Amino acid sequence: MSALPVPTETAEIGPERMAAAGLRAFDRIAAAWGLTVDEQLRLLGQPPRSTFYAWRKHPERAALSRDTLERLSNLLGIYKSLQILLPDAAAADAWVRKPNAASPFGGRSALDRMLAGNVGDLHLVRRYLDGVRGGGWA
Repeated sequence: MSALPVPTETAEIGPERMAAAGLRAFDRIAAAWGLTVDEQLRLLGQPPRSTFYAWRKHPERAALSRDTLERLSNLLGIYKSLQILLPDAAAADAWVRKPNAASPFGGRSALDRMLAGNVGDLHLVRRYLDGVRGGGWA
């Protein structure tokens, strides 16, 4: 049995490609969740509108801050968890706007929590969903 060849160069995904992929995915999530432009801006950390529209027009040219990349990562994780937990896409997409009695939400929706403006709020919703997927909220 011969060994597999080891590539001499690894294909690194640079921050520009990650940013472009994240922004394209966020655009689809925003459409699925029915987000307004103001809601999208808040979820992304309040970039200037002109910057936001430039990102949408040319995501491959976007130079995103670490904060914005972290926000995108959390939003993609939230979306993925919802698709796993609620296989009906319409139910998964509607969940973010429904009132929720779970402790992190206090009767408000997950979107209300995410729109509080802090990256920690996005992370909390993601952790909550990851906990539900794993059998318990930690």
